[in-house]
Amino acid sequence: MRIGTRGSALALAQARWVADRLRGDVELVPIATSGDRGAAIADKSRWVSELERALLAGDIDLAVHSAKDVPAELAPGLVLVAIPERADARDAICGAESLSALPEAATVGTSSLRRQAQIRAERQDLEVIPITGNVDTRLRKLAEGQVDALVLALAGLERLGRAGEADGVLDELIPAAGQGALALEARSGFVDAAALERLVDPGATVCVGAERELVRALGASCNTAVGAHARRVDDDRLELRSWVGAPDGSAWLIDRVQLADADFAAAGTLVAERMLRAGAAELLAAGEAGAR
Repeated sequence: MRIGTRGSALALAQARWVADRLRGDVELVPIATSGDRGAAIADKSRWVSELERALLAGDIDLAVHSAKDVPAELAPGLVLVAIPERADARDAICGAESLSALPEAATVGTSSLRRQAQIRAERQDLEVIPITGNVDTRLRKLAEGQVDALVLALAGLERLGRAGEADGVLDELIPAAGQGALALEARSGFVDAAALERLVDPGATVCVGAERELVRALGASCNTAVGAHARRVDDDRLELRSWVGAPDGSAWLIDRVQLADADFAAAGTLVAERMLRAGAAELLAAGEAGAR
């Protein structure tokens, strides 16, 4: 089986994790995406479009993505065939134990609009600085003193064996939809489900599905600050937290609901409707306007 992946250290580590759980001959096929080349494409497709084209062309059999990078709408003819067991979805802070531990006017680096907005909502005095590059590059910039602290996905640090670089976790920030999870994509009907059976986690599948549906129903994009995180409370209940805010952190909405088993499939839609009735559309529009 040919597995397509981005060529970053993190993407390769994720793809190898998947390959180790597949039977038979497996080949990793690194593919550079528009996002890797620094293209200024204002949606998530910059991280997946080249992999999707390779799938449709038959050059690869399976693509491994970070689930948070996969757009709510897939390319025609493609499906998500597996969501494996999820890692810790929380954001980590490096350089300080918490946001509250940072001194006034400290600088915090992150490339995520969602993180920027939520950090500003927590502390307006902090200077949030866009910081790009792979995990190693960002940690080097922190070590060089370009920022006082850095916010990254804890799951990425763990998968790279660098969880020790995290000085704390930010429970107050609601993660991006799909954060901490992998998404395996293939052409519809071209991968034997039995071959992927060991990689399908039912709980993660339900939770990531609810988060992705929330984002889709909101009509959110990469230019909007949206957090969505679902977790199984027990066997028959799911909790879904959501956050929508202005990019400058000056206004936001937050919601937390628990739903019974019968509502799992509709959880994202139900919460999106609640958020939209409360004014989420105006906050989303502010984000889109700021990006133009």
